[in-house]
Amino acid sequence: MNKALAGAMIAAALGAGGAAHAQAVGIATSNPGSLFHNIGTAVANAANASGLNTTIQPATSPNQFIPFVNDGGIEFGVANLQEVEYAITGAAWWNGSEYPNLRVVGHLQPLVEAIFVRADSDIMSVADLAGQPMTDGYTAQNTILPQLSAFYATAGMTRDDVTQVNVASVVAGADAFIAGDTVGFIFAHGAGKVREADAAVGGLRALGVGDDSDAALAAAREHWPTAFFTVLPAGAMPGVLEDTTYIAFPQVVFTHAGVPDDVVYAMARAMYEGSAVMGETFPPMRAFRPENMRGDLGVTAYHPGALRFFAEVGLE
Repeated sequence: MNKALAGAMIAAALGAGGAAHAQAVGIATSNPGSLFHNIGTAVANAANASGLNTTIQPATSPNQFIPFVNDGGIEFGVANLQEVEYAITGAAWWNGSEYPNLRVVGHLQPLVEAIFVRADSDIMSVADLAGQPMTDGYTAQNTILPQLSAFYATAGMTRDDVTQVNVASVVAGADAFIAGDTVGFIFAHGAGKVREADAAVGGLRALGVGDDSDAALAAAREHWPTAFFTVLPAGAMPGVLEDTTYIAFPQVVFTHAGVPDDVVYAMARAMYEGSAVMGETFPPMRAFRPENMRGDLGVTAYHPGALRFFAEVGLE
């Protein structure tokens, strides 16, 4: 992606997100209805409760706002660790454009993903999607295609095994499903849009992985290297009709290297001390564990302000 074009797109999408000054900061999120919008709102509420004046600034997807954070246009963002790593190295859809100023503030709870279909359909597994119309394309949200491929890989399938219906984003994909244009859509558990779809069609079934073996996990990681498998019990989320294994991966709050240490320290502290506020704002964040904020990062690095906070609370 051309950096100048990305910057222009984000400036239009996010409006006046300026650089940090005093204790007023912004958090870039995806569109309303998306998981990252819900999470960003919860993190902002925790930050505000701690005295850090914080607002959220929605854009279509991390594809758009990651370059903006890297360039100092806004202080923070929420995204998958994998897409932050890709942005730093210029891998995958970044096509060689590197964003080396990105730094991590802390890990959040893992993102758990499913392919959702109607509960009253005869589609009971990922393999049953073969030949069916499924959301694809994700032209404004490149991160979704490899995640979708990872899901298909657990059933020995590829995206070519379904009839592809192009959409711009996960929110648009859910809308296409609600309209009857596809038999399913991919989305993260806990997002408001999933609950909307559940109500709109009279109930969802959340398909899990096609196979939960080590070989299937290795196949999934060919497409999404930070993926792991996790089990949700029946009734845990809309569409989870029985104990089911899903793909999950780490998600983080990130920033850029130029944000003052004291500001990042304050955000890390707000996250660590604000788990109750975050859980009240967005119930799936009750899975957040402050003691796990300092997780493995791969090629990324923590901001010095976050490291200072971790040292104070013993997260070495």
